[in-house]
Amino acid sequence: MFSVDPVNHTLDEQIRHIIDQKTKPLGALGQLEALAAQIARVQATGTDSLSRLTITKPAMLVFAADHGIAEYGVSIAPSAVTTQMVYNFVAGGAAINVFSRQTGFNLEVIDCGILEPLADPTGVTQQRLGTGTAPIHKAPAMSLEQVEQGFSYANELIQRHQQSGCNLIALGEMGIGNTSSATAIMSALLNVEVSQCVGRGTGIDDDALQLKTTLLNQAIELHRDQLTSPKQILAHLGGFEIVQMTGAILAAAQRKMLVVIDGFIATAAALVAVELHPEARDYLIFAHQSNESGHKLMLKHLEATPLLHLDLRLGEGTGGALALPLIQAATNFYNDMASFGDAGVSNVT
Repeated sequence: MFSVDPVNHTLDEQIRHIIDQKTKPLGALGQLEALAAQIARVQATGTDSLSRLTITKPAMLVFAADHGIAEYGVSIAPSAVTTQMVYNFVAGGAAINVFSRQTGFNLEVIDCGILEPLADPTGVTQQRLGTGTAPIHKAPAMSLEQVEQGFSYANELIQRHQQSGCNLIALGEMGIGNTSSATAIMSALLNVEVSQCVGRGTGIDDDALQLKTTLLNQAIELHRDQLTSPKQILAHLGGFEIVQMTGAILAAAQRKMLVVIDGFIATAAALVAVELHPEARDYLIFAHQSNESGHKLMLKHLEATPLLHLDLRLGEGTGGALALPLIQAATNFYNDMASFGDAGVSNVT
């Protein structure tokens, strides 16, 4: 469904020269310099495009869905909280609403398959793949057809945002039990033990963590022979929101849009997307390293240096929202900071 072009590396030397000629010592802006160079590669189509970088109409997309495994004690909250939080998003009362308003994201909430259709879906985009996934330790989460439908929904969503003038999306999620799905995906894709991936999610105690580990080991063992491709891993272990985040990453990369990856759940989607299309990696900006066990290993596998370390573990896209000012700072220094020649300052580097 997707075709992702590699980023343009032919202008790397010119990009580096522009950055190095700003009125600062070499490398003095640290990660912002690497970020500006990444954005320039994504947006470069010729020599004229190197003069200015743009972030236009950034969109925060929060994908919501429920998980069958949540009914088996892997979270401190019941699945009903997913629906309650969706209504909270619509009302503007969640952390992601606060941070999106502060930083300038346009927020959109997508129902990918919460347990029950919303009584009042006003303000929520309907892209339902079902009424929550099956419990992954007992059955496949969904069918391959649902995976493909999720990719199709995501493609249409990103196309709409691009046509509105958006060139950067950020991914958020809401779904009780989704750290379990993300952990299983990580274990299967990276071929590492569940014990190296599993964490406390919403804050479960030791007994619940042991139960979660046991159920996820059962899931991996149950589906082991079918975990033969990224799409099969999504079908057997994924969540409806993770499927659509994966599709959104690939649809955005195909359109040469930047994608801000939030925490553990969004990074699981990034793992799958990069496994499907390795070229997509260069379009991804990793907002933060979360406090969820396993996220550091995910980031290491993706060779990603996160912008922030705030011990966040909320999800919703909150880390992605907080990273936007840094992304804007990278574009602004590239665009507007004087060069040594322009300012008449001696280059002592």
